[in-house]
Amino acid sequence: MRTLFFLGILTLCYGCAESGKMASTDDRPNIIFLLVDDLGKEWISAYGAEDIETPNIDALAASGILFNNVYSMPQCTPSRLTFLTGQYPFRHGWVNHWDVPRWGGGAHYDDHVNPSLGKEIKKAGYRTCIAGKWQIDDFRVEPNCLSRNGFDSYCMWTGYETGNRPSAERYDDPYIFTRDGAKTYQGEFGPDVFTAHINNFILQQDEDPFFVYYPMVLPHTPLINTPDAGADTDLGKHIAMVKYVDKITGDIVQTLEASGKRDNTVFIWTTDNGSTNKIAGHRRGRLVKGGKARTSEAGVCAPFLVSWPAKTKPNQISNALIDFTDLFPTILDLAGVSIEHHLEHEGNDHYIDGHSFKDALLSPGNESNRQWILSMGGGNNAQLTENGVENQFVFRDRVIRNERYKLYLSAAQEAERFIDLMQDPAETIDLKDSLTTEDRKNNFESLWSVTTSFPAEDSEPKYIPNPAQSWDRKITAESKTWKK
Repeated sequence: MRTLFFLGILTLCYGCAESGKMASTDDRPNIIFLLVDDLGKEWISAYGAEDIETPNIDALAASGILFNNVYSMPQCTPSRLTFLTGQYPFRHGWVNHWDVPRWGGGAHYDDHVNPSLGKEIKKAGYRTCIAGKWQIDDFRVEPNCLSRNGFDSYCMWTGYETGNRPSAERYDDPYIFTRDGAKTYQGEFGPDVFTAHINNFILQQDEDPFFVYYPMVLPHTPLINTPDAGADTDLGKHIAMVKYVDKITGDIVQTLEASGKRDNTVFIWTTDNGSTNKIAGHRRGRLVKGGKARTSEAGVCAPFLVSWPAKTKPNQISNALIDFTDLFPTILDLAGVSIEHHLEHEGNDHYIDGHSFKDALLSPGNESNRQWILSMGGGNNAQLTENGVENQFVFRDRVIRNERYKLYLSAAQEAERFIDLMQDPAETIDLKDSLTTEDRKNNFESLWSVTTSFPAEDSEPKYIPNPAQSWDRKITAESKTWKK
């Protein structure tokens, strides 16, 4: 059953005891959600990567659960909006990438007309912090957007702001926005600034539980040398950047341990999509090209680790089905927010597609209550038209899978490919016309039946337009015939 989430009728449980009395808010866990920017499983040794060692990430995995079957979206904006809203891109409308500080056009992530995880976790009594990459609002136009979305503390790369050359920098001499405004941090390395902000926030928390959202800038292009390592090739630079991700992961864990907060902190570690297609890495005997912007498994089947020492057993591996819509209800569930269940009502902007997987963190079998997961998007960016920012297609192609089989659905809403991922992890053999066994036939029909639940047309991004700016992208002749 899907969940219909009316923001006005959330009920706060705060971990009610059997006696009906309210338990102390101290019993609720702290939550850290770390989102790496552009990284596939082929670059994490816990997942069988052969060209790198990631000891701190591996240690985090060993302290909890390594998940095999988790879908992100194949691009930055769709993944981030899906996380923040609990909705699939066909519902929240951000099907394609749109870089708001660079292209503007009045578009932005509008918490007035969309669900907002930050606002809801703040309402639940959590202290909140964000550092890293946002890129779905222009801080010049909306300097209060992070506070409005529930974040008490923030330290953000602005994204590249058209007309402001220093803002292009996220690594060396980064351009960073805080409550004191935006400026260049001369001589600093951006990831160090963001990590220090988060670590300081953790150390300052005493009573209320906290929520940290760390959308990293690493290891997104441009490929660079880090303070710890250098190389002359793109591959060498990428490896240096991933090792820095590993180092930062270890730094945050050490801060949690030093603060005494490690045991009751849920640490969720994942990535927004696959690696850049500029590089390839070996995983379990196979060379895997970066899958960013593609709905191949390398593009959307994300590394996903959860560590909660107080509750989860170490050294677990789970095949539970999870996708990014599930993060919204799960994080609120962990925070003690009981989401009322209602019948489907497609016209409500606050419909939540996701399901909580809290039980998968606590139960020995690590099961989720899903039969399928979905990813969609990728390819080119959205386009500014006379109607605002619009997506490439009326109906974007997508992929649906269960534990073993995967169905590709075309923009024409037809079955395009059917893959047995257990036998064919490289996705080279289409079984759509070879349903020769009952198992294949039943799984195909099961996944195909899911497609009937999708709207016939994808939503466009939902927002009340911001005032026009001099740097906004202009409507072009191409955009007037954009829809395909």
